[in-house]
Amino acid sequence: KACTEVGFLYIKNHHVPQEVIQKTFDVAEDYFALPNDVKMQNHVSKSKNNRGYAAMLEENTDPTARGDLHQSFDIALDVPADDSDVLAGKVLYGPNQWPADQPEFRAALEAYHVEMLKLSGHLLHAFALSLGLEETYFDSMVDKPLATLRVLHYPPQFGEIDDRQIGIGAHSDYECFTILAQKEGISALQVLNASGEWIAADPIPGCFVVNIGDQMARWTNDLFASTVHRAINRSGKERYSIPFFFGPNYDTVLEALPSCVDEDH
Repeated sequence: KACTEVGFLYIKNHHVPQEVIQKTFDVAEDYFALPNDVKMQNHVSKSKNNRGYAAMLEENTDPTARGDLHQSFDIALDVPADDSDVLAGKVLYGPNQWPADQPEFRAALEAYHVEMLKLSGHLLHAFALSLGLEETYFDSMVDKPLATLRVLHYPPQFGEIDDRQIGIGAHSDYECFTILAQKEGISALQVLNASGEWIAADPIPGCFVVNIGDQMARWTNDLFASTVHRAINRSGKERYSIPFFFGPNYDTVLEALPSCVDEDH
C-alpha cells in the first residue's frame, strides 16, 4: 500500500547499528567544515564515475531552478580501475576517491555503505514477496549493484524563500529506491502528495525514510509510485542527511515484472 499509493515509507528495526549512523554524521559534519580549497581537491570532476565532492549551488536537480543549496560527497561500490567492467567503459563502476589524511571519514562511509547493502537486500526480499515473486527473485541482479552513498550538508534558509533556490529542488529519484537517514529534530524533506500538497517527512527516531525511485516504478509497470520530493531547510540549523541510492547491476535488463502485467496493464 505504501509503495503503490504513496511511494514513501518509514522503516524501523532495521538492524543498522546506531553508532555506524552517528559516526557517519559526525565525519560528514567535520568534512563539510573544511576549507573549500581542501574539499575541491576531491571534486567530482576529477572522477570518471561520479565520485567525490560537489560544492554549494553546483547541482541543479530541478532544471527550472537556480541551483541547489547544499554541498555533497559521493561514494559507491568500490570497483578497481582494472576491473573488466571498468575497462569495458561501464562508467558507473570504478574506484572511489577519498580526501587525503582523513582515514576516519573513509572508514565511516565504507562501514555505512556495507550496512546499506545488507539492508537493501532485505528490502528487495520484502518487495519481491509483495509483488508475488520468489523472495530471492532479485538476488542475482544485485551482486554488483549500482549503490551510491551520499552525505549532504544544507545551510539554513531565512526570510522569504525563492522556490527556485532551495536545499534540493523538486525531483524524483532515478534508482530502485533510496534509504535516507536524517538528523533528528530538523524538518526539511517534503513529499508531493496526490492532491498536489507538500507533506513533511520529518525524522523519526530509530527510523529510515525509504522512497521508491523511477527505476522500480518502471520495473513494476508503474505499480510502485516514484514520488516527487524536495528539501527546504527552514530549521535555523545546519542540516545533514545521508541518502543511499540503490540500483541493480549495470547490465540488468529492465522489463515489466511478470506479476505486474495483466490484460489492463
